[in-house]
Amino acid sequence: MDIVGRTKEDASLPKATMTKIIKEMLPPDVRVARDTQDLLIDCCVEFINLISSESNEVCNREERRTIAPEHVLKALEVLGFGEYIEEVYAAYEQHRLETVDTVRAGKCSNVAEMTEEEALAEQQRMFAEARARMNGGVTVPSKQPDSEVDQNLNN
Repeated sequence: MDIVGRTKEDASLPKATMTKIIKEMLPPDVRVARDTQDLLIDCCVEFINLISSESNEVCNREERRTIAPEHVLKALEVLGFGEYIEEVYAAYEQHRLETVDTVRAGKCSNVAEMTEEEALAEQQRMFAEARARMNGGVTVPSKQPDSEVDQNLNN
């Protein structure tokens, strides 16, 4: 499926990120050939194109100009992916809450920005939470950076 005004090569996902996701989802003793990784990435792109196209159709039927999350959820249902709606909606709600908290924190407080170490620790925490959701709630505690441990001991 071609996107208007773009070639198929223009519409892709970051290979390194997708490879990392693929590896994290599989047991450590399983290897994936490069052509298989490329095929999985192509499938993801096609899935996104399919959902986007159907979401646009839903949006047009409602005579709207902007695709809303509800249009995406309806597209999942129409395309036969109804079993994913609850999980997608939960992920959307979590993203919305995190985004609102981030915007509020940036506008309403005079707190200094995070240090690089704090940002890295927060990123690792969020990755761990995402992995836990993907693995059915099993969490693996991540090691705190040494500077953060020292900081916690000093407080």
